[in-house]
Amino acid sequence: MKMKTLTATIILSTLFAPMKTKAQSANAPLPAQKFKWSTSRRVETQYLFYRPKNYDAKSKQRWPLMLFLHGAGERGTNVQRVAIHGPMSLVRQGREFPFLIVAPLCPEGQRWENEGLLKLLEQVTRKFSVDTNRVYLTGLSMGGYGTWGLGVAHPEKFAAIAPICGGGSVIDIILAGYGKKVNPVKALPVWAFHGAKDPVVPLEESERMIKAMKKIGAPEVKLTVYPNAEHNSWTETYNNPELYEWLLKHSR
Repeated sequence: MKMKTLTATIILSTLFAPMKTKAQSANAPLPAQKFKWSTSRRVETQYLFYRPKNYDAKSKQRWPLMLFLHGAGERGTNVQRVAIHGPMSLVRQGREFPFLIVAPLCPEGQRWENEGLLKLLEQVTRKFSVDTNRVYLTGLSMGGYGTWGLGVAHPEKFAAIAPICGGGSVIDIILAGYGKKVNPVKALPVWAFHGAKDPVVPLEESERMIKAMKKIGAPEVKLTVYPNAEHNSWTETYNNPELYEWLLKHSR
């Protein structure tokens, strides 16, 4: 009986004894592995499109283009909801613009994604007579975030952007120039708008982005704050002819 107890003690001591491992050199490379994967998806995007009355597809004239991103409240399956606010709302009321407008619909429960918006721009510029050096980007609320996100990620695509009551990631502005002599975002003209009393998206969201743009040395960035406005800072903005004049004077 004692022999069995002794044997069991030896086995347990062996099992639970600290394992002796060879220490790895501080300069030795760590084990690395590879993981390959791929994905594919089929997406359909609905959008509203505006052409000026004197637009002629057969003409060699190239037209400026505005990409408008609506807010979270207009998401869904009915593309006409895109015209509830913003430029398309004005078009519905009879307003005429000297540029093309493309206004996509974001599905319910989703947010603006750069990949889909870039694909849409590619399709529109192939299908219509677009001056690719005069493409402008604007949006409100969720679309304001989308404007900052797409504009900062792909500043080479746009001549100017106008985000309204939105915000974004400051680190994206900084990292856009990481390892480069010149930050490409620096050359992107920005005119942002926000209501001082906005209870949905705080004014600080726009202020942080503008501050980051100025920090990297962007020469043309400005923020207009409406002192008495709450979340709806887009009606006054899109009714202001100066916005469109400012956009149209820019070219890449």
